[in-house]
Amino acid sequence: MDDAQLLEYCLAKPGARQDEPWEGDIVAKVGDKVFAFLGNGGSVGLKCGRDRDEADELIRVYPDDVSASPYIGRYGSNTIRLGGAVPADELRELVDQSYAAVVAKLPRAKRPSS
Repeated sequence: MDDAQLLEYCLAKPGARQDEPWEGDIVAKVGDKVFAFLGNGGSVGLKCGRDRDEADELIRVYPDDVSASPYIGRYGSNTIRLGGAVPADELRELVDQSYAAVVAKLPRAKRPSS
């Protein structure tokens, strides 16, 4: 899966939109919250667990292609290299989980209708 395919997949989610909060760094948001950090390409940052311990499971499986995200990694976010060992179907599942985690924390009034 490449950057364009991943962005397209993210933006197909109900209520998802593209934003560029920092010059050159693309994110996918739902409501006012980011669920995918697409950066400058080549990787994606996703919420991969409720905490660092859960997110570390993915790092153990793919140590060369997954790492704790800078700054927000302690909250369960990982950076995943695109085109590496993480299969596209698993990457889509991780996007789905990150999106669902963000939507669940939105106030009901700001949640997208499915």
